[in-house]
Amino acid sequence: MSETGTLKDWIAKALTEALAPTSLEVVDESHLHAGHSGWREAGETHFRLDVVSSAFEGKSRVERHRLVNGVLEPAFQRGLHALAVKARTPADAG
Repeated sequence: MSETGTLKDWIAKALTEALAPTSLEVVDESHLHAGHSGWREAGETHFRLDVVSSAFEGKSRVERHRLVNGVLEPAFQRGLHALAVKARTPADAG
């Protein structure tokens, strides 16, 4: 994981490389969690994701979330605290 750039940018790049999404939204919601567990003054602790990828086809909701969390494991190790994930196939999003 690069020391330069934002965590948001790294998340978007990692998911793009791993899942080739047709649509990807990465939203930093850290400001909504000020004072809560895992929150840091510098932010970039809580994100909301909306990922549309054919990589999710044939996978359950839990399997889709595990796939996303696996791709982002380095970020969790570096301070990412929480993700809200919406993981859909192109057919789901259609």
